[in-house]
Amino acid sequence: MDVHSLDDLALPAPAGKRLAVLGDPIGHSLSPAMHNAALAQMSLTVPALADWAYSAIHVPPERLGEALSRLHDEGVMGINLTIPHKVQARDLVESLDGEAEAMGAVNTLVRTEGGYRGTNTDGYGIRRAVEEAFAMDLKGADIWLFGAGGAARGIVVSCLQAGCARMTVINRTPSRLRELQEQVRSSGVGGADRVRFRLAAEAPSDCGQGSLLINATSLGLKERDPSPIGPDFLREGSRVYDTTYGVQNQLARACAGCGISYADGLSMLVWQGVRSLEIWTGETVPAGTMRRAAEASLRERNMHE
Repeated sequence: MDVHSLDDLALPAPAGKRLAVLGDPIGHSLSPAMHNAALAQMSLTVPALADWAYSAIHVPPERLGEALSRLHDEGVMGINLTIPHKVQARDLVESLDGEAEAMGAVNTLVRTEGGYRGTNTDGYGIRRAVEEAFAMDLKGADIWLFGAGGAARGIVVSCLQAGCARMTVINRTPSRLRELQEQVRSSGVGGADRVRFRLAAEAPSDCGQGSLLINATSLGLKERDPSPIGPDFLREGSRVYDTTYGVQNQLARACAGCGISYADGLSMLVWQGVRSLEIWTGETVPAGTMRRAAEASLRERNMHE
């Protein structure tokens, strides 16, 4: 995969038909493979999409503002944001829609005349992914979320909007936990009183059978990373959704060892991508095509590591 930078920005599509993902790092991203595969498939019935292209651009956080201005000038119509840009971007875009405003984080940008409008498709991604992996609805669920970063913001709001019965957010860093707590309480989303915020050292012990456990930390991106979810939480009948993907990490092995249902984050990546591409093109997006392209790209990457 070609990775561009702001100092080497030779994007393949014509202005007005350019899409991109920004991150730091970004070389591992599966998004270009899955979006370009979907665009190729869609162009068979929508010829106007034939020369659209999606690129990966490495942007360090201190250059994000510069990047958005430059990409707007370059006619980039849609942008996905990944680590570490989701929270910072909310203060750099021209406007936020209600979803991004409530979540306090942005992962999808849409070009307007004067800048970019920010939205967030992470909530849609987690809802569809959990439904697909475990055939369960978030409504009425007891959810335990580990992590309080940009992805966690979207997940908390989405779970509340879906009507979860209770949510417990656990994080190691007090400052990040407080930021998320303040965001949720000021979001205007109903049910904020159903969320408990706890430091990892003070985590409650009432995680029961049937709970949904979500890893929204970056632990698990490497095989040797410690598990973000301790063994005391892995109860019979619980289900674990890990937003990291592509690695048989310690959390996956722990779940396999005690017979707990586990799914990694590839499906969330695909579904949030589907929603982003729907927003940008206004067309129906082939989720199966995106998934197969992501899986193929992941296999190829793993072969060369």
